[in-house]
Amino acid sequence: MAEAAPHHPALPSGLLELCALLGAPRDSLRGQEQVAQRKGVKGPSSLDPEVLSVFVPPFVMKEDSQPTAVNSMTLGKNRKRSFRKKRERPRVELGKGVPGGPRGPDPEDVNIPNGVDLLALPQLCFPGGLCVASEPREDCVHFLVLTDVCGNRTYGVVAQYYRPLHDEYCFYNGKTHWEALGPGGGAAGCFVPFAVCVVSRFPYYNALKDCLSCLLTHLKFCKDFEVDNHIKDFAAKLSLIPSPPPGPLHLIFNMKPLQIVFPSRADPESPLIDLDLHLPLLCFRPEKVLQILTCLLTEQRIVFFSSSWALLTLVAECFMAYLHPLQWQHTFVPILSGQMLDFLMAPTSFLMGCHLDHFEEVSKEADGLILINIDNGNITYSNDEEVDVPDIPLLAAQTFIQRVQSLQLHHELELAHLCTSTDVNKGRAARRAWQQRLNCQIQQMTLQLLVSIFREVKNHLNYEHRVFNSEEFLKTRALGDQQFYKQVLDTYMFHAFLKARLSRRMDAFAQMDLHTQSEEDRINGMLLSPRRPTIEKMASRKSSTPHAAHRRMVVSMPNLQDITVPELPPRNSSLRKIQTTECGSSGAVLDMPPRSTHTFKIPEIHFPLVAQCVQAFYADCVAQLSKAIGSLTPENSVLLARYFYLRGLVRLMQGQLLGALLDFQSLYKTDVCVFPADLVQMTVESLSAPERTQAERTPELLRLISEVMDRPADAPKADDRVKNFELPKKHMQLDDFVKRVQESGIVKDTSVIHRLFEALTVGHQKQIDPETFKDFYNCWKEAEAEAQEVSLPLSVMEQLDKNECVYKLSRSVKTNRGVGKIAMTQKRLFLLTEGRPGYVEISTFRNIEDVRSTMATFLLLRIPTLKIKTASKKEVFEANLKTECDLWHLMVKEMWAGRKLADDHKDPQYVQQALTHILLMDAVVGTLQSPGAIYAASKLSYFDRMKNEMPMAVPKTTSETLKHKINPSAGETTPRAIDVLLYTPGHLDPAEKVEDAHPKLWCALNEGKVIVFDASSWTIHQHCFRVGTSKLNCMVMAEQSQVWVGSEDSVIYIINVHSMSCNKQLTDHSASVTGLAVQDGLQAPSTVYSCSADGTVLAWNASSLQVTGRFQVHGGGLSAIRLHGGRLWCCTGDSILVVNMNGYPCQELKINGRFKETGSSFRGFQLMPEEQLWAACAGYPDVYVWSLQDLAQPPQRIHLEDCSEINCMIKVKKQIWVGATGLSQGRLKGKIYVMDAERRTVEKELLAHADTVKTLCSAEDRYVLSGAGREEGKIAIWKVE
Repeated sequence: MAEAAPHHPALPSGLLELCALLGAPRDSLRGQEQVAQRKGVKGPSSLDPEVLSVFVPPFVMKEDSQPTAVNSMTLGKNRKRSFRKKRERPRVELGKGVPGGPRGPDPEDVNIPNGVDLLALPQLCFPGGLCVASEPREDCVHFLVLTDVCGNRTYGVVAQYYRPLHDEYCFYNGKTHWEALGPGGGAAGCFVPFAVCVVSRFPYYNALKDCLSCLLTHLKFCKDFEVDNHIKDFAAKLSLIPSPPPGPLHLIFNMKPLQIVFPSRADPESPLIDLDLHLPLLCFRPEKVLQILTCLLTEQRIVFFSSSWALLTLVAECFMAYLHPLQWQHTFVPILSGQMLDFLMAPTSFLMGCHLDHFEEVSKEADGLILINIDNGNITYSNDEEVDVPDIPLLAAQTFIQRVQSLQLHHELELAHLCTSTDVNKGRAARRAWQQRLNCQIQQMTLQLLVSIFREVKNHLNYEHRVFNSEEFLKTRALGDQQFYKQVLDTYMFHAFLKARLSRRMDAFAQMDLHTQSEEDRINGMLLSPRRPTIEKMASRKSSTPHAAHRRMVVSMPNLQDITVPELPPRNSSLRKIQTTECGSSGAVLDMPPRSTHTFKIPEIHFPLVAQCVQAFYADCVAQLSKAIGSLTPENSVLLARYFYLRGLVRLMQGQLLGALLDFQSLYKTDVCVFPADLVQMTVESLSAPERTQAERTPELLRLISEVMDRPADAPKADDRVKNFELPKKHMQLDDFVKRVQESGIVKDTSVIHRLFEALTVGHQKQIDPETFKDFYNCWKEAEAEAQEVSLPLSVMEQLDKNECVYKLSRSVKTNRGVGKIAMTQKRLFLLTEGRPGYVEISTFRNIEDVRSTMATFLLLRIPTLKIKTASKKEVFEANLKTECDLWHLMVKEMWAGRKLADDHKDPQYVQQALTHILLMDAVVGTLQSPGAIYAASKLSYFDRMKNEMPMAVPKTTSETLKHKINPSAGETTPRAIDVLLYTPGHLDPAEKVEDAHPKLWCALNEGKVIVFDASSWTIHQHCFRVGTSKLNCMVMAEQSQVWVGSEDSVIYIINVHSMSCNKQLTDHSASVTGLAVQDGLQAPSTVYSCSADGTVLAWNASSLQVTGRFQVHGGGLSAIRLHGGRLWCCTGDSILVVNMNGYPCQELKINGRFKETGSSFRGFQLMPEEQLWAACAGYPDVYVWSLQDLAQPPQRIHLEDCSEINCMIKVKKQIWVGATGLSQGRLKGKIYVMDAERRTVEKELLAHADTVKTLCSAEDRYVLSGAGREEGKIAIWKVE
């Protein structure tokens, strides 16, 4: 019995899936020739095309160098149908293949790729039919998109060429051109078309078109029996070319006479673009482009028409690229042959393409189609009936049109001042560079269009419960835009878009949204106040033209007579006459130059194509890739990763599995973004027993093998459905009520919802019925709608800050300062006087001294009156609020208390929370409408109750030292503990934008989440992104461009501070990474030291990411490392071990009976330049100070008053800052003790947080930042003196 062949991993296919030669059947050509010889050809004669030869890789086996060529006998085998149109099975006769063609293997050995239906392929390669011509015609190209039953697409490029028909099937008889045959050459002037079709998994339209153009130049000079050999060699070349990984590296291949460029996709999420994206902008006016995009976004039944088969696919693919990252979810067949027109009767959404000759037929026979004529740029409807296609939102359309008009779409204008290039490849390279820049501009422009249309979707999402409140989103749209959004919201495309948003995917849309976010939006993202229009937006709304998209909520406001809503003009259905002058600078395309690209030239492939030549080609590839890798510095990690990827692939093809795994290990450390985990796993599984043993003896490979083989099995797919918000239909207990309120988007904070539940159930059973919830929801939304409609006079707006919002407006009331309405913003109360509208300030919340609700006597009436005493005015403000008095009394007191808390704690979020409380009070009173409603609403007076129940005065020292507080958990349902903080100074690097060069604060939360703040404004720079899923223990900055993060999962994650991406992972540790320390080199790269809980210490070259040193600390339990005096100080729990840089122990400090803390462990330590060691022990309130001159001497013990436990410490200048848990007014709070290192005394005791202080970091020794535990979850910024 023969030995089983070794199992090799399934390699990723190269560029070629299949190559086929197609043409007319031989019998029909013989008959055609006889007819032509007798009668001459009077007109084109149509024949049925068929597949003549098929070439499928691999072309060379190790044990056999015979290429895989298949004649028509294989047509019935391995059919993977992509079209339903059936035709008769071709009649096969043995021996009637291409004369002289090589015999291939048995047809059963040939595997036709999925998605390629050889029975349908002839129709698609000759979509207009195969017609014999009386004179030669130009070679032409068109493009195919083939889809298998699973929806996977492959792409075809078809080149048609004509050859004269001659006796005995020898078309040329040695002549090089048919012109040599003379005017009567051939069989009475018969020219027969043939087609060469290349099918690839990648849409390399331009590259494969260039390749086929080169092939045709060779086919013109060959005899008939040589055709198959030329096509076989051509297909073999393409099959050996690997597909480039995502990134900046493009491949170049010499296909004589042209240099062919195979571009890569920009990143793994981006589409591969190898076509001219400006083609639709040449064919259609910008308004028509918008209409076509609307048809796609609303998922209509769309048919493109053109007299050019090539334009059908190219234009359709351009529109697919315009939609990215949205994806067309339906049938996509850009070319239909004449026999496939019945596809257009499909009832579902589709995008198809037909020849212009069929326009009238399709227009009359089919209903409900959008007919788009590429040749004349018109859009019509089948049967002349109107299809309900709305217009794209007006403001987005105006901006898009202006941006299109600013583009330079004609390359000739770029060449006008240049000399003509005499080098064809140099000229083509210049044209490619121009096209790349233009493609980048168009992609940015269409992405900005999508962002402007869908940016505010995120305001109506609940991420925790995956809910989209479509009804509320629609209410915020302009009246003229609502029809568009209603249709888009029901599409499969938008549903997939929602899934990506709810999963917080950082795709192109999210990145553009973040990049174009206004400063106001950044601040709002921090504070999360209830949505209200700012004074700045009100002013812009007033100054805008009547065409401005005014957002009107469909809720009446009977008490606001002075509010007027301008009538909207009728929408222009064609958008042709839109004036774009109002768009201002927003019409400019973002100045984002295309990313710099690099090229790698693939070596020449030598023939004959036998195994030895293929191996020589692979060896040349490895040699050139190795040379390229050696010439790069470690800083160029992006390019290095692509070279490692390609060399790993080539080594796999060579059968060098261990060498390939070493390259993939290097790739994993360099850029995990393009790491082919599945391929590596298959490679490991393919290793023979000796190879596996050898691999496991190599530490790097052992770690890689465990990484890919120990991956968790595919877990059940998480429920990623998107739910639409619906009002509840059953009674709700507390937990269900919390979920429903969070889904509604009203409030996310669980503790606030608990208070709301108490308010709505006062005096009742502790459950809420659906009617009560509905009434509360409607009250909240009506108040939100009223606030959206508030319109203040310009004279009033001038008195207010631009970021102020009107949150509450009273009825018209009589006051001691005139008649009018009392308005409340987040900052102040003012009176909007009636008659001639005017502004009378009542007070800012900061200046209020007292608020009372009293009864004023008027004749025999007692009228409820609100009195407000302020510090700046002697006269007390009085307002006869009548039935509103009690509610306003509660609200003003809550805002006053919130303002005081915000000032005392330097935390503006208290004001935002107070605003939420007062708006919930208003909704509760409107819901209950009972005598007990005010008492119920008082359950939400949280800050006012805090003020009355306990003294709120912050200690003077704390108040003077505290500068600001920020909340990384804003928008979360509950606070998150701050695990690690890192401050990085700003560096203006060429790779950064100016605004990105600001200093940053990196905040690690639970489960691998990292949030980045702009430390110049304390606004969020980068919303939460993940580095793993485990707790993060430590962070350091290295090389001014990397942030290293140590995780519980034993991995070190490296974040690029310029791209804000985490594509590098170091996996050499086998236990939790607990400490990182950086030793900056003056000339050489920095060295980073890392330690893990098992006692391992590694030294890393920060540039190359190579391990330069490794040692083990005895006893294990490493929790921290520090660099001091050229030595490493390692905290191992019950001891601090001093080692040199090679790991040899120098000193050791152990906890023993002399401290009374026997059995305890060190919690943290710091080393001072004054040769002092400061340390704290777990569970004890004391700090110990040793002299480094003699660690054997007992330490000085410093007791911290009212301290329960020390958690962390840092050194700042000549101070030690100690983060601890301590008692304050009988409760455990987070405290910071500032200690003088020279006098060894406590200088300040700071009341820092409501929860323990978990972490501390220094900002350039000017500020100290502290992070709290999960009860508070905030960051405090302290001034260093």
